[in-house]
Amino acid sequence: MAVDATRSPSGVSIEQGVSTSNADRTLEDMGYKPELSRNRSIWQVTFMCFILSSVPYGLSTTLYYPLAAGGPANVIWGWVIVSFLILCVAISLAEITSVYPTAGGVYYQTFVLSPLWCRRVASWICGWAYVAGNITITLAVNFGTALLFVACLNVFEKAPGVGITDDFQAWHNFLIFLAITFLTHAISAFGNKWLPWLETFAIFWTMAGLLAIVVCLLAVAKQGRHNASWVFGHFEPNAGWPAGWSFFIGLLHAAYATSATGMIISLCEEVREPAIMVPKAMVGTIIINFIAGLCFLIPVCFVLPDLTYLINLASGQPTPAIFKAAIGNSAGTFCLLIPLIVLGVICGVGCVTATSRCTWAFARDGGIPGSGWWSQVNKSLDIPFNALLLSMIVEIVLGCIYFGSTAAFNAFSGVGVIFLTTSYACPIAVSLIFRGREDIKNGSFNFGVVGLVANVIALGWSLLAIPLFCMPTLMSVTKESMNYASVVFAGFIIIAAVWYGVWGYHNYRGPPTDAVERDLTPTEPSAFAEMPKKELSL
Repeated sequence: MAVDATRSPSGVSIEQGVSTSNADRTLEDMGYKPELSRNRSIWQVTFMCFILSSVPYGLSTTLYYPLAAGGPANVIWGWVIVSFLILCVAISLAEITSVYPTAGGVYYQTFVLSPLWCRRVASWICGWAYVAGNITITLAVNFGTALLFVACLNVFEKAPGVGITDDFQAWHNFLIFLAITFLTHAISAFGNKWLPWLETFAIFWTMAGLLAIVVCLLAVAKQGRHNASWVFGHFEPNAGWPAGWSFFIGLLHAAYATSATGMIISLCEEVREPAIMVPKAMVGTIIINFIAGLCFLIPVCFVLPDLTYLINLASGQPTPAIFKAAIGNSAGTFCLLIPLIVLGVICGVGCVTATSRCTWAFARDGGIPGSGWWSQVNKSLDIPFNALLLSMIVEIVLGCIYFGSTAAFNAFSGVGVIFLTTSYACPIAVSLIFRGREDIKNGSFNFGVVGLVANVIALGWSLLAIPLFCMPTLMSVTKESMNYASVVFAGFIIIAAVWYGVWGYHNYRGPPTDAVERDLTPTEPSAFAEMPKKELSL
């Protein structure tokens, strides 16, 4: 990162200005005009990466899955395994992003790395998966915050064993979801210049909240504490699936919390040195999240009440019940849950910001119906406001699934992981299979053999995750408890395929072709540069 040593009379760092100019020049070389302000430093990018996962909040809203699938062993070892797998994904994406740092992210990378004969289709698939993944993960975060908030209110009881919101109907929860959705989108839209400060605050809020949770749970522990052998070794599948498969089903918990790893790439055009800062942040944040996750999950598992009780909770949110069992006091429990609720809102703001950027970037290259409107940047707000509105509308429409299925949150979180995993796999696959990792040599992050192994592991994880998270948590399925992730997944695929047939096949050309010509590696035949423009843009 550039040293902020020399300042101009206006107080602006000259070195910082040079870094920003170089980043804008690189963006122009890739065929794009800089339109967004570069207002994020390396630490602010790292903080943004951290709140996209927002541990421990991200682990709180989906804790039901591993508890039902296998209990404490599934919770802890699932987190360890998935963190390693996602680290491989982060390393793979970091290598490629150091060469192609644009808001188009994995979609742009897939285009420039794919052979001419398939690059349009490959980038189209990746772009739609990336946008859909961002939208559905943002939906899952906001909906999860709503469900967690309602469950937190239930620590107060109007009668023994009866929470104050137990008589809430679906529309009550949906209205809370709408309020949180409007709040997170409003903060992202109208507070853009203050977002780096919010992200910095979130780090210290997380540290303070995590410390309070760990100390209070372990110190009070009204119902006692389990021993270490139970916490790390007790495996009790209650989902109805065979033990081995049940463990894999429970991995959605950790996969959801780490799924936002590549979403930060969409902010490359708001970072001063994206080719260096964004890759560092992606890899470093996985390690930070892993440690923070263990610091949260291990104490929680030590004070777990009866697993059957947690699994049968109507809210599907066991975290408030776990806290209350350990604290034994409604007011104290609610105070201890406030850090998680606040983190949920901040995480939602981060996801909204990333989603609006990737939607805007894909629309900028004509990948979305009405691209001319969605690709506009609001100059007064300095954000792609129209793209932000589009993503919010889609989230609200999809949120209506909740009226037909009590397991709607399962669908939102599952399909978000599926889409993002698919989009991350696209550039990794074409870089490894078609380019032999040649382009990585031109970037600042080349992990060599480690990177190659990470590529293979990342692709293997992708092949497992896509079918895995379409499965229902419980083997016994009803219309209400069905996992509709596959339905949402198929819906987006159908829309993408129809739009490609109607418009994309004849009109979509992907990112600017000038970028393709400039980004070719020295080892490629020079004939590419001499090809007619029409042929090059196929």
